[in-house]
Amino acid sequence: MTGNEGQPGGWLLRGAHRTLTGLHPALESVLAAVVGLLVGAVLMYIWGYDPWRAYWALLRGAYGGSYEIASSIARGVPLVLTALTFAICLRGGMFNIGAEGQMYVGAAAAVCVAYFQLPSWLHVVAGVLFAAVAGAIWSLGPALLKLTRGVHEVISTIMFNWISRFLVFYLVAYVLVDPRQAQRTVRVPLSARFPILVPGTDLSYAVFMAVAFALFAYVLLWHTAVGYEVRAAGLTPTAARYGGISVKRTMLLSFILGGVAAGLAGAATTMGLPPTYAIISGLPELMNLGFDGMAVAMVGRNHPIGILVAALFFGGLNAGGRVMQFYGSNPVPLEMVRVVMGAIVLAMAIPELARVFPALAASGRALVRMLSRKKPVEEAA
Repeated sequence: MTGNEGQPGGWLLRGAHRTLTGLHPALESVLAAVVGLLVGAVLMYIWGYDPWRAYWALLRGAYGGSYEIASSIARGVPLVLTALTFAICLRGGMFNIGAEGQMYVGAAAAVCVAYFQLPSWLHVVAGVLFAAVAGAIWSLGPALLKLTRGVHEVISTIMFNWISRFLVFYLVAYVLVDPRQAQRTVRVPLSARFPILVPGTDLSYAVFMAVAFALFAYVLLWHTAVGYEVRAAGLTPTAARYGGISVKRTMLLSFILGGVAAGLAGAATTMGLPPTYAIISGLPELMNLGFDGMAVAMVGRNHPIGILVAALFFGGLNAGGRVMQFYGSNPVPLEMVRVVMGAIVLAMAIPELARVFPALAASGRALVRMLSRKKPVEEAA
């Protein structure tokens, strides 16, 4: 099954390809990037910085050589997976912002393989499976609250993010702690790490895991009957039910797949970096990767292939942004770098935000209704 044409009720998905400007999505994204770059240039010029020199430094730091390209790709690997967490659920009609928490749990589960003695290839597989299963299990909480009690996923995933954060704090401090360095976990052994792909860089074979899962998500969502049901239920739940699609089943599947992706992001971080790496008690290595993935998903139009390109772009921004702070006689300070990066990302995300705005509005109304359920009772009292 290769598309929507042969599907009964294929009209459900025809509105999914509309864009804000009427241009092809890829061309529209390029146009949005140009606008974002121009806005960033104007901001830097107003505050007395040379935008063209700064952008040249950004380009060199991101893609100026094999080391720079490898660093950009390495920074984009976990973003691919956390972006897929958000995108898969959005295609199913839900706003799962729990990638951060699911990634924490997956990272902690991947560290657990340090306590096992296994052959090298099996050690890596065990770590990946531990992380994927942990992320999927953590996603079941918000999923079951949504399906059984009608709890809005935005509220439940935020709550579960905080729960997982402090749970991992506890594990780092009392369970997985390195007896020689109390602020760190035990290090993942070499036999359980992804081999480094480009010597002297942070780029490991974890990149193939991220690309493989993105391709799996693409084939599942766009070339199988199950994926068609997920997208149809996400676009028009009432019509999907009328067509015989189980909306609850598609919701549960979306949450589980998203949890697997976030768990793999945790594995890519803990098992994919050089051997000196271990989770520090403050989780600085993992913080905000889940939320950054939401921006990557929006820039990539919530499409797995677009997410791969957007993650490479984001990785380049992160790698090149550091060079902007030290390049030339008048380097751009960190605060301005973040403002410029924010302007670029916002400009590129606007077209997708406009496309999904009806779904955002509907989700917001559902959230308001849920929060105001007790109001009549309170007024009667």
